[in-house]
Amino acid sequence: MATIMPEGELLRRAVKWICEQYDGETVAPSARVIEEAAVRFNLGPLDQEALSRFFKEQSQGDCTPA
Repeated sequence: MATIMPEGELLRRAVKWICEQYDGETVAPSARVIEEAAVRFNLGPLDQEALSRFFKEQSQGDCTPA
């Protein structure tokens, strides 16, 4: 049986996972890492695009909110 999650929860978990992979580095994650997160967290194409935009908009690619 599937668990019901609040809207956007999987996307938040994907961002957290990507940030943990980079552990404080100031480089933006590669497309490969974003794609891996999309597969790992079962994200659709729109969510994957949102992840890409999120990290492009961050200063220096870091994980702190802009």
